[in-house]
Amino acid sequence: MFALLRLSVIGFVVLTVIYVCLSFYSRAVRRGKLEAEWDEEGMTGDKEAWVDEGLEDYDGSLRRKLILGVYIVPVTLVILLIYFVNFY
Repeated sequence: MFALLRLSVIGFVVLTVIYVCLSFYSRAVRRGKLEAEWDEEGMTGDKEAWVDEGLEDYDGSLRRKLILGVYIVPVTLVILLIYFVNFY
């Protein structure tokens, strides 16, 4: 039982680090796309405010929520692996 607890804690820490890295990367990519769109279209006004508004839209997007799959997919696979190894 101690081994399962240790696996869970270490797995949670590793998955959290991966999640944070993916979140920062995805947000940086989105910021870059918004800045490139601003430059391509030759918009006028406050660039930072427009980019911040676009990032607020991104925060509520489906893509942002899909990054939570970093937790769901590996945990599900480990649970299935444990089940099949022990009961089949």
